[in-house]
Amino acid sequence: MKDASPWITKANPEFTVLIDQDQIVTKLYGMVNVPTGVWINEQGKIVRPNEVAFIDDRFKSFSHLDSAPYLDAIRDWIANGDRSSFLPTEAQLREHLTPVDPDRAAADAEFSLAEYLYHSGHGADAVPHFKKAQRLAPDNWNYKRQAYLFSDDPERDYGTTFAKEVKKLGDKPYYPPHELPLPTKKSDQ
Repeated sequence: MKDASPWITKANPEFTVLIDQDQIVTKLYGMVNVPTGVWINEQGKIVRPNEVAFIDDRFKSFSHLDSAPYLDAIRDWIANGDRSSFLPTEAQLREHLTPVDPDRAAADAEFSLAEYLYHSGHGADAVPHFKKAQRLAPDNWNYKRQAYLFSDDPERDYGTTFAKEVKKLGDKPYYPPHELPLPTKKSDQ
């Protein structure tokens, strides 16, 4: 929290800032990368599951994603609510909001134990648990990013680095593309 506080103060946001140092939100919502957005309506119901959510194009050269379509989708949802064409159907939403599988639950537990050990001053003891979390949930970039960040030498501890892991993707995108419907033309409405 102390590391984030100066940034939050400087930004002077008009909204509540969540600092999830225990990764509770990422576990509850099945988030595996950042930045991630989840659309939750005024009644507290998830209406669009978590997905990459850039607010600008500063990382476009890396992500190959343009922020404008996603921001336009959010604006459409704000303007049209439940009538927004950017909301998935109930069936599509259920497909994305599946219960956590046993491997992911075990990965979350291993990751939590690793973080606890690291923050308790037992960084070397945390490494095997960070590794196991990554093996159980290999698509979870949050686990990789955090483990490598806590290591003085990721190459030694994990046999790789964050940059090498991204490079291994080759042509596979680091972020999956958005599943947004094509915009409706005014004449089609």
